[in-house]
Amino acid sequence: MIGLISATAAGAAARDRLAAAWPDRTRVYNGGAGEAVRAAFAECEQLVCFLATGAAVRLLAPLLGDKAADPGVVCVDEGGRFAVSLLGGHGGGANELAREVGGLLGAEPVVTTATDAVGLPGLDTLGLPYEGAVAAVSRALLDGEPVALAAEVPWPLPALPFSPEGAYTVRLTDRAVAPGEREVLLRPPSLVVGVGASRGAPADEVLALVGEALREAGLSPRSVAELATVDAKSEEPGVVAAAERLGVPLVTYPAPELADVAVPNPSCAPLAAVGTPSVAEAAALARGGELLVPKRKSVRADGRPAMATCAVARRPGRGRLAVVGLGPGARDLLTPRATAELRRASVLVGLDQYVDQIRDLLRPGTRVLESGLGAEEERARTAVEEARRGHAVALIGSGDAGVYAMASPALAEASDDIDVVGVPGVTAALAAGAILGAPLGHDHVSISLSDLHTPWEVIERRVRAAAEADIVVTFYNPRSRGRDWQLPKALAILAGHRDPATPVGVVRNASRPDESSRLTTLGGLDPATVDMMTVVTVGNTATRSVAGRMVTPRGYRWQEEPK
Repeated sequence: MIGLISATAAGAAARDRLAAAWPDRTRVYNGGAGEAVRAAFAECEQLVCFLATGAAVRLLAPLLGDKAADPGVVCVDEGGRFAVSLLGGHGGGANELAREVGGLLGAEPVVTTATDAVGLPGLDTLGLPYEGAVAAVSRALLDGEPVALAAEVPWPLPALPFSPEGAYTVRLTDRAVAPGEREVLLRPPSLVVGVGASRGAPADEVLALVGEALREAGLSPRSVAELATVDAKSEEPGVVAAAERLGVPLVTYPAPELADVAVPNPSCAPLAAVGTPSVAEAAALARGGELLVPKRKSVRADGRPAMATCAVARRPGRGRLAVVGLGPGARDLLTPRATAELRRASVLVGLDQYVDQIRDLLRPGTRVLESGLGAEEERARTAVEEARRGHAVALIGSGDAGVYAMASPALAEASDDIDVVGVPGVTAALAAGAILGAPLGHDHVSISLSDLHTPWEVIERRVRAAAEADIVVTFYNPRSRGRDWQLPKALAILAGHRDPATPVGVVRNASRPDESSRLTTLGGLDPATVDMMTVVTVGNTATRSVAGRMVTPRGYRWQEEPK
């Protein structure tokens, strides 16, 4: 919950805007500022104070305890110009909250955390449990000193400027080891504990067994991602309580699915009881991995039969592939989600000219794999291979990555062994449409006229279908030096079904500094004025030129009724 505190009418107005935008996330504290801050500090995870920073500091100072437990605090000035991350930038999430508040109120987020200031992700913001010398290692990264990454478990991390060797180390491990003097341990959620239990098994017995298994195997409980069992035990109180007390989800599988998992220690007892020869080992291995602790039984102090079994598997981190659309070129048409994915990636794959567009957005340490025109399939394979090695990869394309861009070849290469995220972008057709007016107001289609990889017979059939169906058409890749006859041929097909006066919009380099556009007609368009940087939009029989803009009516029935 986010506590909202204000002391003036102007602050209250901005406060109420936040409360209206985030009704389920916020709570307004009325009364005197001092009393409100004290109450919110005790009850909320984060605070937004519409106060002067000096006043906020004086009110907060007596309340400060541990940076790991104190709430994050953002201060917004009376004019609503700045959203200052004042307290708990990383641990309390105030840095991100300042950006959110700034985006909503139109305020400039002010973040002074050292790592954020130079574009480095904080070691305590990676979403992984951490231990050790965070401040010292972070300072070494900031100062450009060599910091080595010791990845005992592959895991997709964002970009950091690691070196092959160094006096400082970031160790990615699920082993129960203590950090060195100049070391940070990051605990990936790589361990899956499979659990079997008799009816009525106590939670304490399950927890004692799990703790002993991890301890004897030298594994860290902070790397346990989930408890797993068979569906029949999904509501077993001792198992449910054990997962809750460990702070991990309980994941269950149908017995037939577990029965298909090869395990070293099958048994007749669970087969008779729940329909699978293994519960603990099979549940631990249900999604693949390496069995680190074979099935073991609990030991009861009273000598009675064990009521719980467990096994532990290490599930390797899945690589992550984000296929990112950069939009038509203008920076303000690059979506915030695309920017976030670019900053999250440790490996960037893309066409060299697109990489140049967004190079300034990449974090220090991002590995860039760029190539020239005509290497689309190679870039797709490279991106998938890097993700399979456990990296966080961004594969970029212009416009929307799923429209004549990199998503299709990449997903044709990818299998279910990596996570794939699609990030939409503003397409060239949409960017051109906005410049021309509203040419896409009714049904429309995009057709690429490049026959380098698609036979012309196929392209022609699609153009003819669009012409016969009276659909607005946007032509991509309309004309190049080596392909100068396709556009005239496509226009001739459309001319067989549409009047020569049909509006046609021509936009070159939409949204870029050298953007140009013009409105002409189907009969008046000179194909020689078109190149590969151009999109051509041909209206349907209802499209009109209105005040110099290309407009295709939506076609509501009431618009056709006589007045």
